[in-house]
Amino acid sequence: MKIHEYQGKELFRGYNIPVPNGILATTPQEAKQAAIKLGTPVVVVKAQIHAGGRGKGGGIKLAKSPDEAAVKAAELLGKPLVTPQTGPQGRIVHKVLVEQGLDIAKEYYLGIVLDRQASVPVIMASSEGGMDIETLAKEKPESILKVHVREERLSPYQARRVAYGLGLPAESISKGVHFITQLFKLFVDKDASLAEINPLLLTKQGDVLALDAKINFDDNALFRHPEIVQLRDVDEEDPFEVEASKFSLNYVKLDGTVGCMVNGAGLAMATMDIIKLAGGKPANFLDVGGGAKKEQIQNAFHILTSDPSVKAVLINIFGGILRCDVLAQGVVDAASELHLRLPVVVRMEGANVDQGKEILRKSGLKITIADNMKDAAQRVVALAA
Repeated sequence: MKIHEYQGKELFRGYNIPVPNGILATTPQEAKQAAIKLGTPVVVVKAQIHAGGRGKGGGIKLAKSPDEAAVKAAELLGKPLVTPQTGPQGRIVHKVLVEQGLDIAKEYYLGIVLDRQASVPVIMASSEGGMDIETLAKEKPESILKVHVREERLSPYQARRVAYGLGLPAESISKGVHFITQLFKLFVDKDASLAEINPLLLTKQGDVLALDAKINFDDNALFRHPEIVQLRDVDEEDPFEVEASKFSLNYVKLDGTVGCMVNGAGLAMATMDIIKLAGGKPANFLDVGGGAKKEQIQNAFHILTSDPSVKAVLINIFGGILRCDVLAQGVVDAASELHLRLPVVVRMEGANVDQGKEILRKSGLKITIADNMKDAAQRVVALAA
């Protein structure tokens, strides 16, 4: 789960992590009033969307007066913002954050992410802030300091190592240590999967502040954090993904024409690969999970067929916990209820596969039963053409 920058900074304030003064605005007039209230010679008007690279897309604008802040806000609000992370369609800007201007001495990069290979969080820091960390890692990997943390608390010596590794001046080291320690505490307390500040700012007065705040949370841990769930902004999510989440379905919208229903993320990736190999393009990633019930299958099928870009559906199931006969009955019920006209190809193996195929054959529906994954992919791509 992702949240906006302004929400991340509110969380930072709760952990005594320094951030610039800022006020949220949803209209140009509110942006003007925010600039007046902040009272600094310069304010920054920042689009609030769930995507990075806003500066490159024109989503961060300087204003030297309240009237100019209103103009800059009007240029953003209600319009799509295209960044390297949004795709060509961009995202509609519904809110802007108006922040005080600061005297910048130096920009740094600071992030905490889960290192899945090491199975522990890793703090990444660099003296070269404001750049894409991916680009930095590729072009200058030696400029990134990595500190793996194997305990639930960050040790003081580790925080100092990061602060010195950033290259903070001596008089700001203690502020940096505090900042890094509190950020790690937030990361652990809130079950975050990413906490990234790019840039981390050193002012000419020697203060260390979070000029940005990007925080993602582990969906599987949200039951422990109702206060985080309340921060969800469904306007920033694909409507199909929002609908799928209501039924505990894992769904990601893609740009192809072949709808995919599978059970298991690994099988989903393999299914998308084989569709590409057969000359098609997947329209989605939809994983119903190993323990899906008939009702979930029906809901998944409904979501798949509601997407106008889907021209054919491939159902690829390995029957383990989810038996093939349960899947087949769910597909038949959903297809009958929806008066389905889209071609459907089913490939299934595993528990009760023969019973499942028999249910599909007796349904009277135009469902193609494939012999294997290659056969299924070739058939569905041809039907979607």
